[in-house]
Amino acid sequence: MKPDFNRKYNTIAIYAVLVVAVSAVVVAAIINFPKIWAYLGNFVSLLTPFIIGFVLAYILCPILNAIERLLARLTGERLRRGTRRVICLILTYIVTIIVLTIFFWIVIPQIVSSVTSIAVQIPGWMTSVEAFANDIIAKYDLYNLPTSTLQQIMKAFEQVLSSVTGVLTDAIPHVWKATLSVTTGVLNFILGIIISIYMLLSKERFFAQIKKLMNALIPSPVVQKILDITHQSHEIFSGFISGKLLDSLIIGVLCFCGMNLFQMPYAMLISVIVGVTNIIPYFGPFIGAIPSILILLMVEPVTALWFALFVLLLQQLDGNVIGPKILGDSTGLSAFWVVFSITVFGSLLGLVGMFIGVPLFAVIYSLIRQFAEWRLEKKGLPISTGAFASKKHPLIEGKPPKKPKSKK
Repeated sequence: MKPDFNRKYNTIAIYAVLVVAVSAVVVAAIINFPKIWAYLGNFVSLLTPFIIGFVLAYILCPILNAIERLLARLTGERLRRGTRRVICLILTYIVTIIVLTIFFWIVIPQIVSSVTSIAVQIPGWMTSVEAFANDIIAKYDLYNLPTSTLQQIMKAFEQVLSSVTGVLTDAIPHVWKATLSVTTGVLNFILGIIISIYMLLSKERFFAQIKKLMNALIPSPVVQKILDITHQSHEIFSGFISGKLLDSLIIGVLCFCGMNLFQMPYAMLISVIVGVTNIIPYFGPFIGAIPSILILLMVEPVTALWFALFVLLLQQLDGNVIGPKILGDSTGLSAFWVVFSITVFGSLLGLVGMFIGVPLFAVIYSLIRQFAEWRLEKKGLPISTGAFASKKHPLIEGKPPKKPKSKK
């Protein structure tokens, strides 16, 4: 006798089994999160050359495309696409190397000179600190302190010396590890350059292969949605990263020109610090300004005060004029979500997370918003946020639109 299966209850049973299985996987992942995170870290470290190669290819791709368009207009169809791609790829790397060489040829010597000057002045600063301490001791007659107090001070001083000695002793293996990591980093970077060359040479083929595999495994509408999301993510990332790099370059140049105009010391070193840290939204100006002010404070305290005022004005110019003109609304995030993304991804990935956290969270935010709006439309509900606000407490919007003047 053939058993009578109820399709409804079979479906419920399947869903129940799937829910239990997924729940078990989630619980196991939470319990073993440190091990899973360690395995992920090892896996990412293995893929480091490929990640570097992809990043280099992503950065150099616009330059390659521009050179290809220019060469295509100059040569027409006289060159095969493969030959043109090889020529343009060689020109791309030549242009990049020339630009970087000129930049470092101008910047590095001045930075080395500034660092050397600071190192030479350190003994003088230490002598000044020692003289200041002696003046304090003489002024407040600290030589006549009780014996027990002097013993406590000497004991604390000995503890500090032993701590410093211990730190220096423990630093030896760390120096060895740092040397190995630098060597590994150089090798990974060389491999990354080679991988980026292959990626740029065959970028259309890689894209077609990925699309082919996706269409073989996933329904076509889903594939198209994934491609749309990828294109949107590319626009957000490329717009933010290129705009932020250009903005930081302009701020660094303006800082250098302003410091030279006011004859402030260590102009190149401080301008590089300000320009590089300006890449990080919101927190970058403070990260760059604090060590720069400390450097000037050790040399000329009054100049440090003027520099703090100068940087404040420069960042106001950047935040209100230069940044909005270059970046516009490339991410679509409010200030709250920008700070949130920098804090979260910065704690997870460090400085790299603070830089890529904003465009990455912008993509996540956009996907969540699109999903929410799609679900609301299916339910026949409005998609504007203001429609869900309380009538007693409506949203505080921007400036209201100007009412047209009535004709008399």
